[in-house]
Parts: sequence; C-alpha cells; structure tokens
Amino acid sequence: MRASSLLAFALLITASACTPEDAAPEGPPNILFLFSDDQRPDAMGAYGNPDVQTPVLDSLAAVAFNFREAHIMGAHHGAVCAPSRAMLMSGRSLFRVYDNLDTVRTMPQWFREQGYVTFGTGKWHQSRSSFERSFTEGEHIFFGGMGDHDATTMQDLLPDRTYTDPDSLGFSTTRFADAAVAFLERQTPSTAPFFAYVSFTAPHDPRTPPPGYAERYDAATLTLPPNVAPEHPFAHIPTIDIRDEVLGAWPRTPELLREQYAEYYGLITHMDEQIGRILHTLRAQGLADNTIVVFASDHGLGMGSHGLLGKQNLYEHSMGTPLLLAGPGITAGESDALVYLYDLFPTLTQQATGGKAYTDSEGIDLSGIMAGKQDTVRTWLFTAYTDQIRAIRDARWKLIRYPELHHNQLFDLQNDPDERNDLAAEAIHHERVADMMARLGRWQAYFGDPHPLTTEQPRAMEVDYQQVRRTPDRHQPQWVVDKYFQP
Repeated sequence: MRASSLLAFALLITASACTPEDAAPEGPPNILFLFSDDQRPDAMGAYGNPDVQTPVLDSLAAVAFNFREAHIMGAHHGAVCAPSRAMLMSGRSLFRVYDNLDTVRTMPQWFREQGYVTFGTGKWHQSRSSFERSFTEGEHIFFGGMGDHDATTMQDLLPDRTYTDPDSLGFSTTRFADAAVAFLERQTPSTAPFFAYVSFTAPHDPRTPPPGYAERYDAATLTLPPNVAPEHPFAHIPTIDIRDEVLGAWPRTPELLREQYAEYYGLITHMDEQIGRILHTLRAQGLADNTIVVFASDHGLGMGSHGLLGKQNLYEHSMGTPLLLAGPGITAGESDALVYLYDLFPTLTQQATGGKAYTDSEGIDLSGIMAGKQDTVRTWLFTAYTDQIRAIRDARWKLIRYPELHHNQLFDLQNDPDERNDLAAEAIHHERVADMMARLGRWQAYFGDPHPLTTEQPRAMEVDYQQVRRTPDRHQPQWVVDKYFQP
C-alpha cells in the first residue's frame, strides 16, 4: 500500500473511535497493543523528527493521548528489552520482577481471567510457560531477544498448549503483522472482547530493512540529533565492548551515523506500513469503535547520541519511549507527566472495567491525566542500569550517578533537553547535587535497589576506543559485517 493510503486508513480508524460525542460502544473495550523494539522517543514524525517517514503513527498520534515523558525504569543487564517487557507485563518495578515472569500475574493473563480472548504475536522475551498462561492464542511467536529479520525463528501455540516446530519463512515485521491481521479477521463486534499484543522486533538491529526501505532516505541529507558525538567522554560502563556499541567504529563519524539512521528509519517506515495494515483490518471488521489502541516501545536507543549506539545508559534518548493511547473514552491530547511503561497495567485495566484498576501493581493509573483531571502522577523518576549507573530526575533537573567512578552528571532538562551541558562541577549547583544524591538514595530504598552509590576503589574513567575489540554477533548478515566491521 502507498503511504498516503495507509495514512487515510489510520485516520479513518481512529477518528470514529475517539469522537467524544459518539455513543459509548456496548461491552468492554478491546485492547490492541502495538509494541516496537529499540525505538527512540523522537523516532516518529509526530514527535518532531524531520526525516523519519511514519504517516500511520503520526495520524494515530494526532487523535491519541500522547505521554511525552514516558520511560522505562532500566535494566539488570545489557539486554534491556527483557526487564522492560517484564515490568510492562507485570506492573512491577525493576527490582521486584525478573525477566521470565514465571511467578507473577501478567497483563494479558489478567484480561484472560476477565473473559477476554488474549492473542500474542512477535517477540516474547520471557518464558514459554508465562506465554501459555497469558494467551489463549499465539501465532508467529519469537521466543528470543533478537535475530536476523529475514530469518527470525517463530512458532505457533496450538490448542493443546504445545508449539509448532520453529520456522523462519519471511521478514519478521511482515509476518507479525500477518498474524495480527489474521487474528482480527476472525473477530466481530459480537465476539468476546480481545487483548491483542503485537510485539515487533523492529527497529532493533540488525539494521536490515526490506529492499527499498533504507533507499527511501538520502543518508547524506539526514538530520542528526544535536547531541551526537564521536565517542562518549568517559567509560560509563566497564564493558564498553558490549555488542550494541561495537555495531559501528569509533569515532562515530557523521557519515557512519547517517548510514545507520537510513537503515534504522527504513525499519521504522516498513513497520509503520505494517501497522497500517493492522489498523485497516480493525476498521474493516467493525472493531475500531470499541478498541483501545496502544503504541509504545520497550526503550529508546543511542544511535550516536553522546557517542553511544546502544541503550545501556540512562540518557533520555535510551530510557524514553513514545507512548500513545487512542480509543473509546480517550480524548486527543498530550502530557509531560513523568510516567513509567508499567503504569499501563493499571491504566488499561481501569479503562477496560470502567473503574476497577488492577491493584497488585506498582504502576499508577494514568486515566486521570488522560481525562484532564490531574496534571501529574509522580514528582520524581528513578532509573537504573545494572549496578553501574543510577539517575533521578524531576520535571527540570536530572542527576546521573556512576557509583564505580564516583562521578556525577547534572543536567537542566528545561534548558538542555539533549543533556549536553553537564553542570555537576559548578559551585552554584553543589547543594542541588547533594540534595539529589540524598533523594536518589531514598528512592533506591523505596524500590528495593540493593546496590551502593559509592565504592572504595573507583575504576578508571579513561577508555582507548581504538583498542576495543569489535566482533560482530551471529545475527548480523554478511553485508552488515562487510560494511561496518572492516578494520
């Protein structure tokens, strides 16, 4: 389909679903949860990006409620997506849930218990047993963290709760959308309400969109974020050769970054078109008026900002995520309230029941913000990466602490949203840094974070990037190895 047609489809589906004067649909609403992988919060045209082509998501954002300060809490390890998804699915904070979800009730499980048909397709970076407990149906399921988009192994959940043999028969984004479309084609307004979870592996690397999609972008003319840098100014984590960071050589040149952005945006544009297919099917089946559509990502990505390619850091470009909700009872708008993705568990259960939000959650129901009854749900936002980095922020100020370095960064996000000007060493801010360090310790205790903020033997901050060993992981196709891993 042409992008203009997909834009029309998305506008068609969301316009009627979100018109306040329409009569309320009968019965509990369906939930269609669209989830991307490694998508920066600014990687949508609607969020101010001048280059990326996302007409479907842009049209959805125009009629949705947009949370412009949505974040994940962080990660226990470098595969940031697994704890992010565990928090989302459990409604619990980082140090109170672990990746496999085997010991907690999940969001789709809760909906299943309320009589919903629950369907899952795409990436499930948790255990098989938790998938079986959560979903009544599943097709084209990927039980892993990443893979070659052209060879992603997938399985279907059979009625006897066993799985088909793995196959890898097409491009991942297309196949996940195929499964979602097929599921929606089996639904009618008179069938049981459904919770459909569509979890893409795009735009996670390998940055290998289908033929023609990267070519839609003239790499030489792409606008780079203002905080790109040749390298990070210090060794923010000890394992600087982590796989995300070696996907490009140091220094990160504008030429290198623009090439990778063209490929990254190509993945996003292709995903945007596949989302258009899903939304068109929702409308064609007569389901749009009673379906809440959610779009979010599991976290952001460096892509050259601060000299980083990965998400193993606590800058806003990595901990932030797009988040929008559209559907019956939700009015278009936006908020800068500080929210976590795991706030969606109580929020969606509240929206589904009309007043009975799931209470066994650390998340906060965001319905009041969407209804214009409150401006915020929390004053401070705490984030963490392994035992290496901690951060605390409010609407304006952000402190990042590196315990093993005895090093702080302080940013004025109101005047420096790209976190380029570190103010921690300025005398005028010493009291502020001390106060935020104390707050950081209190929030650690509140969230059960056991890791200290200091060490007796600080490690060196210096790093010689030219000595970092760059070895491609097994998922990178040969052309990527040839292009980005040559000496």
